[in-house]
Amino acid sequence: MKNQAPSGVVRTPVRKLYISDLHFFHDSLNHRMDRRGFADYEEMNNYMISQWNANVSQRDEVYILGDFSVSKGRTTNRILELLNGKKYLIEGNHDDFLKDRQFDRSLFGWIRPYAEISDNRRRVILSHYPIFCYNGQYRRRKDEPFVYMLYGHVHNTHDELLVDSFIKQTRNSSVMLAHATEPASVPCQMINCFCMFSDYIPLTLDEWILNDQKRRDSIQTMLPGPSSGSTSP
Repeated sequence: MKNQAPSGVVRTPVRKLYISDLHFFHDSLNHRMDRRGFADYEEMNNYMISQWNANVSQRDEVYILGDFSVSKGRTTNRILELLNGKKYLIEGNHDDFLKDRQFDRSLFGWIRPYAEISDNRRRVILSHYPIFCYNGQYRRRKDEPFVYMLYGHVHNTHDELLVDSFIKQTRNSSVMLAHATEPASVPCQMINCFCMFSDYIPLTLDEWILNDQKRRDSIQTMLPGPSSGSTSP
């Protein structure tokens, strides 16, 4: 017999949530590059924890796409212990706490440089870095692409404008697919899960799809020339 919730208890379905580049303890991001606007990293940390726990249940699974913390192992442990949900980490270039012997790796369900998972009959590619030609990009179900590439790393810099330009150029191109009778548009379902795009709240795939569509619709076509003061992540 299947395990059932006690009478009167409503079980919240497990959700898969995604977020990238939280950069706990990274004080300089309040003044440079992201310009997050907090007084210091302590205020930033507290706000991110509050946003997370107000929107994530203990049953949720949260996939962090790299650059979780720039602090050492012990202090990063304390942050993870405060956050709701079961957490998984895609390694980022700033996650040096992973090299610290005092870091408790069991606080994550797993730690990987790259992963592919299923989410509501869709395939999700997880990487800290954007992958322009990702596995399964051309796969369709009932003529609709069902593979999504979730990434981080580029924050909201000039590099993200370059990625956006690539996405739009790719979607406006067409190719002759196997067994097709006429050319079809090239799917490019790349989504930047940068934490500032969601006000530091981990989102579901459907929420990120809507968030990404609205944001990309508002991005002006990138013009050639030097970047406007952005810094490499």
